Amino acid sequence: MIRVLLADDQTLVRAGLRWVLDNEDDIEVVGEAADGEQAAALADELRPDVVLMDIRMPRLDGLEATRRIVADERLAGVRVVILTTFDLDDYVYGALRAGASGFLVKDTEPVELIHGVRVVARGDALISPTVTRRLIAEFAGRAAPPEPDARVETLTEREREVMGLVAAGLSNDEIAVRLGLSPATAKTHVSRILTKTGVRDRAQLVVLAYESGMVTPGGRR
Repeated sequence: MIRVLLADDQTLVRAGLRWVLDNEDDIEVVGEAADGEQAAALADELRPDVVLMDIRMPRLDGLEATRRIVADERLAGVRVVILTTFDLDDYVYGALRAGASGFLVKDTEPVELIHGVRVVARGDALISPTVTRRLIAEFAGRAAPPEPDARVETLTEREREVMGLVAAGLSNDEIAVRLGLSPATAKTHVSRILTKTGVRDRAQLVVLAYESGMVTPGGRR
């Protein structure tokens, strides 16, 4: 059973999310928070698998709540998915840097919401849709100039290639096709990269790829 915490200051939004998710046999909404303070506290109390986190909330915004959750070693198994609208896209890259495992647009279709929760719960990240790739590239370009990172230097040439494709938003299956590998081999490469770099998940690999200069908005180096 995938345990989900909802964090949004709008009661109707939370009710709609709960209705969609609770109708699934393998998903259970275990709590609701109306602000970031409540979200961080309930994440600590309930230890959900996934937190669906709004950005703009009273008392404490979703960005800072995400930082608190990710920084707590006891909550290493909790994944945060940011809920956003297109007029709040300026927050997307900051959310990924804060440790979020991806994001969903609030007007996404129910089937995509359900799929997204399952994807994140199994340890993957929501970085494959075309809109996500575009937004990450755009806002990564607004970040500080890239600096060499020792973690990237430990990677083999093949691992760098795989990491670049992860940063482009490709899934393991897509990476396998692109490089002529089996899906299992592609998955193994990604797992080794995560271990070597010490990052939390695929979303954080995207951040590292951009901030280290391995990948630049609009293309790979």
